[in-house]
Amino acid sequence: MLRILAGLIISMSLLPMAQAIEINDIEIADNIQIEEKSLALNGAGIRSKFFLNLYVGALYLNEKSSDAETLIAADEAMTIRLYITSSLIDGEKMSEATLDGFVKSTGGNLAPIQKEVELLIGAFSEAVEDNDVFDLQYVPGTGLSVVRNGETKVVVPGLEFKKALFGIWLSEDPVQDDLKEGMLGEA
Repeated sequence: MLRILAGLIISMSLLPMAQAIEINDIEIADNIQIEEKSLALNGAGIRSKFFLNLYVGALYLNEKSSDAETLIAADEAMTIRLYITSSLIDGEKMSEATLDGFVKSTGGNLAPIQKEVELLIGAFSEAVEDNDVFDLQYVPGTGLSVVRNGETKVVVPGLEFKKALFGIWLSEDPVQDDLKEGMLGEA
């Protein structure tokens, strides 16, 4: 009985260490706060292109889920955090990649959210630098806030816009399959 109890105590003391995640030398926070809500890390992964690591993407939710379709459609608080890890990303490239992602996510039909897409892309007009952190925070009734290094750059209203944006990473045709799997906690 004492062995079982000792094993249980040791296992419980190691549990917090097992939750910490480091990817590409980036310490990924276990939880983040948006407004009054605490969101938990669902999963994370690396966005790479031509063998270069561009950023680490992390998904934060109220409760863990690997159901991408449900997450895209959900009208609940959630955040995608992007840790920029490459000096090759600048505002122009970030804007172009985001626009390309929206085209894929919407099947080429940007017309219903064109104004919102332009608002978001405007938030990337400033120079994007290595080590920048972007939070794409969705709050029902408020919309999607683009927060760069702790400073809110723009708030874009609308659930349909949020669906298209989160679809960039979580749709059937995501920006990168293994990044999607990582964000969904499947990697």
